[in-house]
Amino acid sequence: MPHVTAAEVERVLREALSPLQSLEVIDDSHLHAGHAGAREGSHLTVKIVSERMAGLSRIARHRLVYDALRRVIPQGIHALAIEARSPEEA
Repeated sequence: MPHVTAAEVERVLREALSPLQSLEVIDDSHLHAGHAGAREGSHLTVKIVSERMAGLSRIARHRLVYDALRRVIPQGIHALAIEARSPEEA
């Protein structure tokens, strides 16, 4: 299965969740080489700071990110770690 790149995830999140104060997408796939899930897709960490996160619970913030990525997740994301904060929390 092809893996989704960090750059693709960053592009999708920038389009869906702008304006952003900061966004970093880190490809952690190399840390999982040899594990069964490594064949199933990318392992990514998303660090995002956006006004859109203000007032949302942690679960709602994660849903916002997952909803933005709903089309690319099936294309090769196996694991996604999310750190989502509002500007006041950053």
